Amino acid sequence: MLLPGERIDDLERNGLVIIQNPERFSFGMDAVLLSAYVRAPRGSRILDLGTGTGILPILLSDRTEAAEICGLEIMEDIAGMAERSVSLNHLGDRVKITCGDLRRAEDYFEAASFDVITSNPPYIPAGSGLLTGGASGDEEARSHDAARHEICCTFEDVAAAAAKLLKSNGHFFLVHRPARLVEIVGVLSGRGLEPKRMRFVHPYADRRPGLVLLDCVRGARSGVTVEEPLVVYESPGRYTPETGRIYGRE
Repeated sequence: MLLPGERIDDLERNGLVIIQNPERFSFGMDAVLLSAYVRAPRGSRILDLGTGTGILPILLSDRTEAAEICGLEIMEDIAGMAERSVSLNHLGDRVKITCGDLRRAEDYFEAASFDVITSNPPYIPAGSGLLTGGASGDEEARSHDAARHEICCTFEDVAAAAAKLLKSNGHFFLVHRPARLVEIVGVLSGRGLEPKRMRFVHPYADRRPGLVLLDCVRGARSGVTVEEPLVVYESPGRYTPETGRIYGRE
């Protein structure tokens, strides 16, 4: 089940676990917070674009009563890791991982076939920031770079895929950085994905937000509700009560 360098991490949620390789990429708090932000009707069909190691589909299998949760990941070895985590959790009847390019998502899924789509996309735009791998071709470095930089896809690509695959009035949930909010909202609106709920995530009550959570609806009218901020820590190493509940630590 495990390849060299991999380990099994306890998600501390009803016995769920995930296979990770810390030298390649490990999920972060943004994925956990996004999973708690998602609202999915019972019996719905969910797709996670750029699923990585499958953290969102696995968490959503517990947080929602969706009938089917799919994950799309471009890197073959990372998609394989996600598939093994699905098997390890005995979720094969509900969670399906597909290896493929979200820029050609319609090759794998029918148009307007999902009730909910999620994404924790790369935050750093193409041409910005330093790449770990450079031209070395090192697989570990490439995984880190692709998770953080718009190498395999741009945000425009992610929004285009979501717009094609969402049903009318379907919801697109994502997490991103506030610094790109104006650009992100413009791209989403241009694809008919109107932000309806927005929540900023602050590391501490007196710090600027480091993340923003968005709930967008395909075909909705413009108009967004900015919700109460989510504050992660009361003090260093100590979660606020809400964050503790999200992590299952009452």
